[in-house]
Amino acid sequence: MDEKELKKEHAKLKREASDIASAIHDIVEDTLWVDHVKMPDLAKQLYEAVEKANNFKAEHGL
Repeated sequence: MDEKELKKEHAKLKREASDIASAIHDIVEDTLWVDHVKMPDLAKQLYEAVEKANNFKAEHGL
């Protein structure tokens, strides 16, 4: 993979984490009292997605 492809893949991983964070934000803003039960799973997904993006960045020297 060349550097451009690596950066594109890293951006994709970051976007996936941002999408999860957005879902958390939507719950907090709109449906907290109903959908709070989804928060632990989403928090775990977000943690894992950020770790994946950070590890990818470190592994490829980005």
